Parts: sequence; structure tokens; C-alpha cells
Amino acid sequence: MKTIFTCLLFLLASSASAKDFRPNIGPDLPLITVTCGEVTILLRQSTQWTPGRIDFRGTPMTTERSAYGTVFRYPEIGFIGTAHLENEPEDLQSLSFFLDGKELTSLQPTLQGKSFRFVRKSKIRGFILTNIFEIKENRLYETTTVKAKVETHLDLVYQFMHAWTPTASELIAGNDASPEEDLHQPLLNDEKVARLFYINRPVDWLSIYEPNSHQFAVSRILSAPKETESISMVWNVPKTYRKYYLKAFQNQTVPKDFTGTWKMVTAFGHEDSGKWQPAAKKLARELRK
Repeated sequence: MKTIFTCLLFLLASSASAKDFRPNIGPDLPLITVTCGEVTILLRQSTQWTPGRIDFRGTPMTTERSAYGTVFRYPEIGFIGTAHLENEPEDLQSLSFFLDGKELTSLQPTLQGKSFRFVRKSKIRGFILTNIFEIKENRLYETTTVKAKVETHLDLVYQFMHAWTPTASELIAGNDASPEEDLHQPLLNDEKVARLFYINRPVDWLSIYEPNSHQFAVSRILSAPKETESISMVWNVPKTYRKYYLKAFQNQTVPKDFTGTWKMVTAFGHEDSGKWQPAAKKLARELRK
């Protein structure tokens, strides 16, 4: 009976994960493409209006084959949130879109302006989640606020998931207070390093390099709650992605009435392979301002 029940759950998950999934609210569009300056993001209906890809200067820096945003993993249940529909979808509460400071009352498949702001509110069991995505001055700002209505034990929470393209070849990461401990890690396709997690510690910033376009991305954590350790990780899955996660509340109980906010900014650059690391570190310092 347990085997049959498990198979049924798998079939239901497969059906729920189909591309034709539609969330409980939102425009009747499969995706929305937003371009501000040199940065473009896709917002997908099938993944509960979370980003589907991030481009810089017309080149995809991430893949569409993944989930972005925030996800909670519950003991005995698994993942709930963003594109993870295998257990249950989020209950979206509200969506607000702003282009050049003006709220949009109707949506088009393609939006373009100087700035864009998207506010997404949802309910995941005992949590109220607010995600804000903002593009301005060629930078992507992400803010996540989690409010706990009840005490909840979690396996973990992942924030700011970025599925960087599998062609990314290197990463660097570090903390402002100890630059001598900066990490440099090649991202290889060798089976010996497939599905390994890199970084695995709190850092102030990190950067990945995409050699075909000679472009790099730098992400800086601007703030995180003190109640839990926020650990940066990059999962190396060859031919699929080099995926970034900011992990929090690992095997912890989130107390009732907890409210915490995480903020991250991501910017981009272009440099030859032999010069990208100094350029990325310079950009990381600039992002503190």
C-alpha cells in the first residue's frame, strides 16, 4: 500500500509540475519578459511568478531549467515554494508590478523601462512570505521577508536561488574582513566533482564567470537575520547548472512571531578570463555602497 501511495504521489507531482500549471492569481500570460538597461529577467506563470532566467546584455547568465526565489523544506514532507509543486503549491496572496515607478494595472508579455519592481506575497503553511525583485541601474535587487505565524521546525530554507548557466567555469567568494581568505573554485564538468557543493560558509559576496560571453555576475548579501546562520552554497551539476543557494534555518525551529529579512544585490561585468577576478572583486566592493 505504501508503494502504491508513493507512486500516486509521484504521478500527482509530475502532473502538478507540468508547464501548463497556473497559480491561483496573476495575469493570464505564460511569461513576462522585463528589460531595464542591460538586465533582463523572465517571470514565469508555471513557477508561481518567480524568475525564469536572468540575462545580461542579451546573454542568458542563468538557465530556465530550475526554481528561483525561496523554498522551505519540511521534515517528512519535502520542499514547498517557488517551482516546487511536487508536494503543494504556494498560496499566492498578491502580486504588484511597477514600471518606472508606476503600478501597472494590466500586463503585457514584454515590458521595458528604466526601472522595474515586482512585489510577490504568498502563504506557505504557517509562513507569510514577501519577495521583492527590483531592477535599476543595471542591478538586480532581491528582498525576502519571512514571517512565522506558528512555531515550525524545518530542515532548511533556501533564499535567492540563482541557477547560473552550466557553462560558468569559475567562482570566487569572500568576506570583507578577511580578503586573504578569498575562495577561488574552478567549476568543472568532471564526474569526480559532479553534484558537489562549493563555498559552504557565510560570505559577504560571490561571483561566477561565464567564459563564452566573457561576462561575470557578482552577488552581495546586504543583510540577513541574526537569528539564523546564512550559508552560501553553489551546487555543481554539469550540463544543468551551477546553482547558488543561501541556506538558513538548517534543522532549526523557527519561533512563532519570527520576522526576518534577507537582501541581496546582483550586478554584472565583462572582462577577459585572465582579468575577471580583480574586476569582480572591485565590483563587489562597489556594491557595498
